[in-house]
Amino acid sequence: MKLSTALKNINSDRDINNFLKDLCTPSEIQAMEERWEVAKLLYQGKLTYRDIASKLNTSTATVTRVARFLYKESNQGYLKVLKER
Repeated sequence: MKLSTALKNINSDRDINNFLKDLCTPSEIQAMEERWEVAKLLYQGKLTYRDIASKLNTSTATVTRVARFLYKESNQGYLKVLKER
């Protein structure tokens, strides 16, 4: 079973959180949460990269990397989820 299939088959927030805690280290979860917060702020379009980095206490390199996947890469995973919120 693919990881994406496993995630799709989880029915509750609690079960998703527990699965991620088993699958990832706390640092990996924190990094994913950070990237998600960056993506949400970028999508709102109200702050500069530096403002986002300062607000979230992250690097501008992280903000730039997330922006590349948000706007330039063909996956459009961030955009799909952000548009559905």
